[in-house]
Amino acid sequence: MVSAAESLPPLLLPRALIDPRCRDLPPADAGGLVAVRLSHQHGRITAIETHPQGDGELLPLALTPLVETHAHLDKAFSWERHPNPAGTMQGALAANQAEHQERSLEQVLERGERALERAWRYGLRAVRSHIDSLGPGAEPGWEGLLLLQRRWAPRLALQLVALVPVRHWGTAAGGALARRLVSSGPRGSVLLGGVLGAPLAPSRADGEGLLALLQLADSLGASVDLHVDESGEGGGAGVALVARLVRRHRIGVPVTCSHSCSMSQLRAPRLSRLADAMAEASLTVVALPPTNLWLLGHRAGDTPATRPMAPIRQLQRAGVTVAVGGDNVQDPWYPGGDFDPLELLRFCLPAAHLAPWQRQGLAPFTTAASRLMGLEWDGVLRTGAPADLVVLAAGSWSELLARSPQRRVLRAGQWLPPPAGPELAARLEAMAAAMPSGAE
Repeated sequence: MVSAAESLPPLLLPRALIDPRCRDLPPADAGGLVAVRLSHQHGRITAIETHPQGDGELLPLALTPLVETHAHLDKAFSWERHPNPAGTMQGALAANQAEHQERSLEQVLERGERALERAWRYGLRAVRSHIDSLGPGAEPGWEGLLLLQRRWAPRLALQLVALVPVRHWGTAAGGALARRLVSSGPRGSVLLGGVLGAPLAPSRADGEGLLALLQLADSLGASVDLHVDESGEGGGAGVALVARLVRRHRIGVPVTCSHSCSMSQLRAPRLSRLADAMAEASLTVVALPPTNLWLLGHRAGDTPATRPMAPIRQLQRAGVTVAVGGDNVQDPWYPGGDFDPLELLRFCLPAAHLAPWQRQGLAPFTTAASRLMGLEWDGVLRTGAPADLVVLAAGSWSELLARSPQRRVLRAGQWLPPPAGPELAARLEAMAAAMPSGAE
């Protein structure tokens, strides 16, 4: 017996997340939204129809599941044992090194499982995580996250990036490491990366290491994702070097420049020329506002007048694909975060002046992020697309910004339990039990 298609209640969806070939829909409203009814069967969308919204009819805003393009699952949730109360880059490096020395497989599995479970229930469908890949914490990091990659593969795409000082790739040990890691996961799921120069401008040795990395990755068919220009100093010297080497040596694999902060301190003409060079080299960028705004720009306790952060809108105008990532979660680099894509979106809209009712304002969290990661689904609803949605207890972008909304997450046509419901209830119950009962 063939099951009939099910119809969802009417929703408000961004027109940017519906296939433009769906021509029967009305024009989007001022918020870029259209009222629709979706039908699904066997976990796939079967129909997208206009819903004639009545006067005063309140409909919930919905999105397709979002994408986390830059995380650090191996060290997530380590702030309590290894805090960085000064909030500085130097403090983060020291605390991270101390945590790395004691990192175990059990810790990585517990942190990673907790992170992916939260991400799944909050409404993420893919995560790219960098892994510290030199020193005693490297082996448990890779062993644990490769195991989680396989465990979560039916539900969530997990890409893993080897993070080392970039010049390490120019050594024999670096070449052996690259070949071993790239062959350890499904094709395209393991990337090569590294730290280029930050917080200083890249040196000659960095340039040689970067070229070795690019050529090694090209020979292995592995994508590259770099930590580059994670500083307010240097004027984009790192991304300029990446663009120059990629073009000169005709590197054919995708190359991402995560952070790209210091170029934001350039004057407009130089910034425009650098953005054009990045576009010509087909570089992509992951902007990381939470960690960058937290760590960078400290000046003797003053509130900084300028904040280093990737110039998202200028890069978009030049034709560069830009995604936004959350980066660190409750670790020495940033004490906040929880793998919640809606909270990331709410944080970044005012921080980066992104408007989600504009296609380019929403794309860094959805379609551009999907393209950057090379995902099979671009996050756009069409007949045959996954019946996956994040339905919000908010009827407009303003309501989403006004307060953190409750949500329901639809996966392959099935509703998930509310995010962190049982866990939060158990924690509140334990806290209540520990509180004094009051005066006798």
